[in-house]
Amino acid sequence: MLEKRKIKVLIVDDSDVILTSLKSFLEDYDFEVVTCADGLQGIQKTSEFKPDIIFLDLMMPNFDGLKMLQVKSVLKEIKDIPVIVISANTAKSNVLAAIEAGADRVISKPIKDDAIIKNMNELLGADLFKASKKTFTSTDTREVQNHLRKFFIESFPAKRQMLTEALMKKNQSLLKMIIHEIKGAGGTIGYPILTEISSDIMDRNIENQNDWMFVEMKVGQLLQKIEQIKKDVKNNS
Repeated sequence: MLEKRKIKVLIVDDSDVILTSLKSFLEDYDFEVVTCADGLQGIQKTSEFKPDIIFLDLMMPNFDGLKMLQVKSVLKEIKDIPVIVISANTAKSNVLAAIEAGADRVISKPIKDDAIIKNMNELLGADLFKASKKTFTSTDTREVQNHLRKFFIESFPAKRQMLTEALMKKNQSLLKMIIHEIKGAGGTIGYPILTEISSDIMDRNIENQNDWMFVEMKVGQLLQKIEQIKKDVKNNS
C-alpha cells in the first residue's frame, strides 16, 4: 500500500529553482525525492529508482521531455509509471503533444501546491497529503523564498553567458531554452515580471532583424530586473 511506505518521486527539469522548490515541498510531506536535469538522465533514474510518479519538464537541452516520454512508453518495466508534465508553455498544442507522447497530466509553471496535491492524489489513488505538513511561519516562508532567489542569482552568470551567445549568433533554439527556464523560475521566486517579459520573447515569431531588435530590448529588460533581484537578495542576506 502506498500509504504504508514512502512515496518515491522523480523530478526531471533543467531549472535549479524548480528542482529545489518542488523537491523541498514534497520532502516536507516525507516523500523520497530524486532529481535530474535532462530526459536521458530521467530514463536512467526511472529505471534505477522506480519512482511511483514523475514530474517532467518538456523543454530541456540535449534530450527533452517529449523524447523521454517516447522512450519511456516502449520500456516495459517503466512504461506504466504516471507522469505529470510541468511546463511554462501550456498552449493547446503543447498539452496535446505531451498527452500523445504519454503524459498523464499537464500543469503550468509556476507550480501551485494545490495542483500538485490534486494530481498526485488522483493519479496514485490515495490521500497522500493527509499527514500534517511541517508548519511554516511567515518568517520561514520568506527564508525559503530568499533561498530560492539566491539560488537563482548564483546560477545566473552561466545563463547570462548563453543569452549573450544566443543573441550574438542569432541562435533561436538556445535563446528559447534559456528564456523558457527564466520564465518558469519567475513566479517561483516571487518575481512574475520575469515570467511576463520571458513570455513576450517566447511569443515573438523571430523572422527578421526587427524581431531580433525586439528580443534584445526585452532581454535588456530581463537583465535589469535580475540586477534588482540581486540587490534584493544582498539586502536580505
